[in-house]
Amino acid sequence: MPFIRAGGLAVHYQLEGDARAPVVMLSNSLGTNLNLWDAQLPALLPKFHVLRYDMRGHGLTDVGPDEAYTIDGLADDALALLDALGLDRVHFCGLSIGGVVGQKLGAKAGKRFRSLTLCNTAMRIGVPKTYQDRIETVRKGGMASVVEAVLQRWFTPGFIQAHPETIAGYRNIVLRTPAAGYIGCCFAIRDADLTSESPTIAIPTLVVTADQDQATPPESGRALAQAVKGARLVELKNAGHISAVEQPAALNAALAGFLA
Repeated sequence: MPFIRAGGLAVHYQLEGDARAPVVMLSNSLGTNLNLWDAQLPALLPKFHVLRYDMRGHGLTDVGPDEAYTIDGLADDALALLDALGLDRVHFCGLSIGGVVGQKLGAKAGKRFRSLTLCNTAMRIGVPKTYQDRIETVRKGGMASVVEAVLQRWFTPGFIQAHPETIAGYRNIVLRTPAAGYIGCCFAIRDADLTSESPTIAIPTLVVTADQDQATPPESGRALAQAVKGARLVELKNAGHISAVEQPAALNAALAGFLA
C-alpha cells in the first residue's frame, strides 16, 4: 500500500506494470477512489506502466487543510505526484472531476502529457446551485445523506438491478469517503468553468461520453470534443456516469485504440 509525500499531502497511489513502458495516469471521480479503474488494468498493463492515485480527500489520501478545493489546486496535486515519482511525460485519463482536472492539466501543463482521455465529463458540470446544495446536505447529514442519490446518478437502472454486489461495493466506497474531501471537491466542481481554457489544449485528446449519463449528458461531451481541436469522440451505449465500471470492455477498447 504505497504512499508518498507530494504537494504537502500523504498521497495513496499504485504504480504497476513495466517501468520501461509509457505511463498512463488515471484520476478518479468524485466520491470514488483509485479502485474505480480496476477493470481497466487488464487492458492497460500489457503495454503501459499504470499510475492510479486517490485524489485529495478521497480514499486514503490526505484531506488537506482547506475546506474548499479548486480544480487548479487538484491539477497541481497531480503534477506534484508526477514530480515526486520522477515521472516526466505521461498519458492522462480522468473521469468526471478527474476529466475536469485533465482539461486543466492540458491547458496549463500540456508539455507534461502525451495525451488526454476525458471520460464522462464537461467543461462545466451542472450548475453551481446543485453543488452548493450538496455541500450543505453533506455538512448536515454526512455521506449517508447523499449516497442513494449518487448511486442513481452513477449507474443505469438495469445495471443496478443486475449487479447488486457492485452497487453495494460502491455504496461502501461513497460512505467511506471523507465528508470533508467530498465537500472540498464539490466546491471545486461548483466553481470550475473550463470553457475558455479547454479550447487551448494542443495535445491528442479523446472524449468519452455515455448515452445514459445523467451527470454529464452526451451533449456536454460533444461540446467538449468540439472545443478541443482535433479531439476524438467516442459515445458508449448502455452506460451511465461511471462508464469505467458499467461498460469496461467498451471503454477499454476506446482507450486501447486511442493510445495505440
